[in-house]
Amino acid sequence: MGYLIQSECDARMANVRKILEAKNLDLALVYYDELNIANGWYLTGWCPQFESGAVLVPRNGTPLLLGGPESEPFAKQDSAVKETRNFPVFMVPDEEYPAATIIDFPKLFAELNQTIGTVKRIGIVGADQMPYGCRMQIEAGFAGVEIVDITGEYLNLRYHKSAWEIEQMRAAFKLADLSYDAMKEMIQVGNTEIQVAAAGEYAARSRGATGFGFTAIVGSGIRGNAVVPTATTKVMQDGELVMIGLSPKVQGCTGVMGDALPANGKYSAKQIECMKYLREAFCLTKDMLKVGLSGKEIDAPARAYFKKHGFEKYLVCPFVHTIGLNEAEAPFFGPNSEDVLVPGMTVCVDVSFFGHPEFNGVRIETGYEITENGAVPFSEKMDKIHTDLDNF
Repeated sequence: MGYLIQSECDARMANVRKILEAKNLDLALVYYDELNIANGWYLTGWCPQFESGAVLVPRNGTPLLLGGPESEPFAKQDSAVKETRNFPVFMVPDEEYPAATIIDFPKLFAELNQTIGTVKRIGIVGADQMPYGCRMQIEAGFAGVEIVDITGEYLNLRYHKSAWEIEQMRAAFKLADLSYDAMKEMIQVGNTEIQVAAAGEYAARSRGATGFGFTAIVGSGIRGNAVVPTATTKVMQDGELVMIGLSPKVQGCTGVMGDALPANGKYSAKQIECMKYLREAFCLTKDMLKVGLSGKEIDAPARAYFKKHGFEKYLVCPFVHTIGLNEAEAPFFGPNSEDVLVPGMTVCVDVSFFGHPEFNGVRIETGYEITENGAVPFSEKMDKIHTDLDNF
């Protein structure tokens, strides 16, 4: 059973073909691997284990999934694109599959010329992510064909979420709420960071999470300075803040939560001061989530606030990023960004600073759907926590 429903797959394929029509391209080749799964997942609802690959979308004809033989049976069960071809460049290096049918790009090129007609121009998505050898084999296999980079046009399709995607994201944020409660309960002096991560992961997985956008973040005390620390066997100590984050997925669509909580269950006066800085900046940023504003406009108020209070040099990340198939993906609405908020986008307010001599590293985060009428919280629970300046 795959994650991507057929109607959603069909709509996405149609949008890719509109790009091909507009640019007079015969097909698109969308590269993916385990570290760059989203572009392939967008069309298939699937990603292999161990191997890499590409989705081939002809302007007219049947899409193909190009990959390796180890993941081929998995693809035929779960991918929305089930017609497969196997290539050495996408396989585990040095692994042998004597029973598999394995071809090369010249053979694929010859097949395509027979099935869809003469191939003259192709569009590639993710060329900058491809290994050198893969790119060279594609170019050699499609000798005489003009190759056009269409990554920007393709990514623009992913910026705007469908009703189905938003429904899955709302479900993912509900799981994030449950993970938050489980992790908060496990944050106790004497427990380990791993115990906190395990509680959050179990709360999500046991209720249907199909994966996670990142490995659970748990950083107690000075380990908060690691920006995205994964859990260790470190025991939480009295007086420490514990930075947490978890990003459950539902049908491949992502939710998230992030906060900093006291190990002993009660914020000290200094910790309240720290959290107030974060929440003030969070409120300033949330107020800027308005249709038509650019990234640099959205970023400016909180950045000025932190500069006023001497925190600017501890800022590592911008305050707003898009969320979708990945927990953080383009467009990123940073201090130099010209990207503009439009209805149908989904974003996170993600306020943090790291390396502070007194407060170490801390982060608070939750997400919003952008509508004509404003930003709608995916999690009313986390929105309320992060915008409450009086309750600690």
